[in-house]
Amino acid sequence: MDDEAIRTLVRRLSRPHPEGGKVIERAAVLAAGTDANEVLAWITANAGEPEAQGAVSAGRGLHSARVDQSRTAANRAPLRYVFPPGTL
Repeated sequence: MDDEAIRTLVRRLSRPHPEGGKVIERAAVLAAGTDANEVLAWITANAGEPEAQGAVSAGRGLHSARVDQSRTAANRAPLRYVFPPGTL
């Protein structure tokens, strides 16, 4: 995809962010049926910042610590990307 096609797609899929700027869901990019890796790379190269994710809540039970170790925030893909105002 060329730069303008990706920009058009990102504008179409993004929505206003409460703190200003725009936000785009990773799931929306994946569902768009385009080359998601190329679009996500374009987003990060054009001022799109991964939104900070909350901590994973601790599970309950004897083995919850062992099961949840792989679910740390560093191991998860960002769910949303935020663009500062005026970048799109």
